[in-house]
Amino acid sequence: MMRLDKLLAHAGYGTRKEVKALIKAKLVSVNGAAALKDKQQIDEFHDVVCVDGEPVQYAKFQFIMMHKPAGVICANRDDYHETIMDHFETFIGTDMFPVGRLDIDTEGLVLICNDGKLAHRLLSPKHHVDKCYEVHLEKPIDDEQLTKLSEPLDLGDFITQPAQYEVLSDTCIRLVIQEGKFHQVKRMMKAVDNEVVYLKRLRFGPLILDDTLEVGEWRYLTQSETEALYAIK
Repeated sequence: MMRLDKLLAHAGYGTRKEVKALIKAKLVSVNGAAALKDKQQIDEFHDVVCVDGEPVQYAKFQFIMMHKPAGVICANRDDYHETIMDHFETFIGTDMFPVGRLDIDTEGLVLICNDGKLAHRLLSPKHHVDKCYEVHLEKPIDDEQLTKLSEPLDLGDFITQPAQYEVLSDTCIRLVIQEGKFHQVKRMMKAVDNEVVYLKRLRFGPLILDDTLEVGEWRYLTQSETEALYAIK
């Protein structure tokens, strides 16, 4: 059981305030009868809820892809910095959270969801979930540096798995890693005597950043994208 206003907000019908306005305007019905209270308890899996005559599709778990901007942090709230949650103009549910983190100055793909078990599996080192980055470098990268990246690299507190790379230009590569430790890509480049000047995550496991999403924009995952996440073993 859950409150009617929470279900509607979860389903993307706006903030709690906007949902209350829909109910007050008698645009919401439950099992054919007009809903009278936003606090009404409903069975989200059996009751039929409609907004303006259209059935509401409810899913227990929600999944969002965001093109994170630089300058914001991957957190639900922070006293000093803008967070990715500040970019949502509509209410997406208080139980949603970013899966993993990108550095404040890194942009690109961030997964946001409310399935804690799946998030744990995606972040667990034993599942070897690839993360692909576009890496712009301060200096041209040479064969010796690329060889070091493609082998286990000792960063002091841990040794990386061998990375995969694709050279895009003398100062830009695509790099695929598995761990995703704090500042890992930057530390790897520093360990081979180079520096990152721009970093963008392009892929997280089977999810590829939607190139139609402008920086700061987001969308819900498709069914096939969601199924691909659950297929990770």
